[in-house]
Amino acid sequence: MFVALVPPPDVLAEVEAVVEPLRQEWPGLTWVEPANWHITLAFLGEVPDRAQAELRVRLARAAGHHEPLTLALGKAGAFTRSGRANALWFSVRAPARLARLAGSVAAGARRAGAGQTDDRPYRAHFTLARSRKAADLSPLVEALSWFDGTPWQATSVRLFESHLGPPLRYEPIEAYPLGGPD
Repeated sequence: MFVALVPPPDVLAEVEAVVEPLRQEWPGLTWVEPANWHITLAFLGEVPDRAQAELRVRLARAAGHHEPLTLALGKAGAFTRSGRANALWFSVRAPARLARLAGSVAAGARRAGAGQTDDRPYRAHFTLARSRKAADLSPLVEALSWFDGTPWQATSVRLFESHLGPPLRYEPIEAYPLGGPD
């Protein structure tokens, strides 16, 4: 399971228009399907049944303590391992507020007996593609360096369950409004 933000359909369509031609040019990458696009706030892994109800209460509480966020996707980048890239992503503008939200969500999940401890700082990103083996993604990063996405309002966080497939599929389980229930 994981908790994430999902941009609205018009933002996803904007990304798809930019990415679709690159899928053809870079068939060796595993491109994330548009239905699976999201911005991860917290990876939870397997959540024990006994923690499910408390997790949902804690996620609702965490989301309710944060106002809606104005976000936008930005320039491309790549995560590297051993000096070679293995994931291509768009950055997310408004990272400080987003990091606070991610921290609250992760802390709530841990208090519920779910989630994983991760000492790395939160890095907001929107994954576009992955490479099974390290690759030189610098041409793609350069090709997408101009991208400056349309701002959008994040009004809820969502709990997802991963179905590893094939095909890989993320099932939305529940949404929690930012700023509390209406």
